[in-house]
Amino acid sequence: LNHVAVEPTTEGGDHYDPLSQTVRLSESHMSARSLTAVAVATHEVGHAIQHAQGHKLLELRTRLASFSVTIQKIASEALFIAPVIVLLSRSPVAGALLVALSVVSFFSAVLIHQVTLPVELDASFGKAMPILREGYIEPADEKAVESILRAAAYTYVAASAASLLNAWRWLRMARH
Repeated sequence: LNHVAVEPTTEGGDHYDPLSQTVRLSESHMSARSLTAVAVATHEVGHAIQHAQGHKLLELRTRLASFSVTIQKIASEALFIAPVIVLLSRSPVAGALLVALSVVSFFSAVLIHQVTLPVELDASFGKAMPILREGYIEPADEKAVESILRAAAYTYVAASAASLLNAWRWLRMARH
């Protein structure tokens, strides 16, 4: 991974950016010597390894994330202008289409989270843990590191559930 840079970040949290091939770590993880810092840093390196190996789900997630950002921007603008469009066109169908676009944007977030979970689990347990077991952590600390990595990965389960609930709420509002 000679082509991968590592740099501190103050925005966006810890992540691997496949476009710039950079591992970005928060200051607390970049300079700390805790199990959490080591686990998080190695997890992000796991994403760099996935990228280098051409991991198909990572590639799909990257494409979906870019698409989702675009859709969500359009959808938020659509929601903002929907009342004006309905008033000017005097067509509730136009408003309904704009609201439907917004609902689609919520489901795109759900889809990304569904793709992200296996990517995160592989970065943690398929890539990071084998590296950490090579002598970066004590055997007695393995369970704690596994718990840290599992907790980090399952934040995507919570985010997916939140996205589903949000989409469901909008669908219910659209039906009434």
